[in-house]
Amino acid sequence: MKENNLKIDGIDKLILNELMEDARTPILSIARKVGISGAAIHQRLRKLEASGLISGSKFIINPKVLGFKTLAFVGIFLDSSSKYKEAIKRLKDIDEVIESHYTTGNYAIFVKILCRDNEHLMQVLNHEIQNIKGVARTETFISLDQQIDRQLKI
Repeated sequence: MKENNLKIDGIDKLILNELMEDARTPILSIARKVGISGAAIHQRLRKLEASGLISGSKFIINPKVLGFKTLAFVGIFLDSSSKYKEAIKRLKDIDEVIESHYTTGNYAIFVKILCRDNEHLMQVLNHEIQNIKGVARTETFISLDQQIDRQLKI
């Protein structure tokens, strides 16, 4: 993305806000609200995708419906920073790991994991994450409630 060169106008913002609220909003419905043609909306969306501002769209699954009720964040301490790439490679094989971040501060890696319950979480920690070569120890934070879930305002 050309971070400093991308210019979005008020119409782009209206289009993006509509689609960020509900990605399934019909283009013609947005066109009527904004006051331009559906073709113009498509053209603007292609421009925004080409710029890298829009990186795709996706359906969001509610994990609780599938029985995944425990969300946790795990700080991973490595015994050597040279083990980072191998640790990430192994973490990618653990389905419950849904995000990973290379961080500053105490942890080398900070991951977000989703499990069915605390027992499942304990199994993932003890038998999968802590068995990765180079993982010295972990620190786990269980999320009790999520109050904010939003994208960047434009």
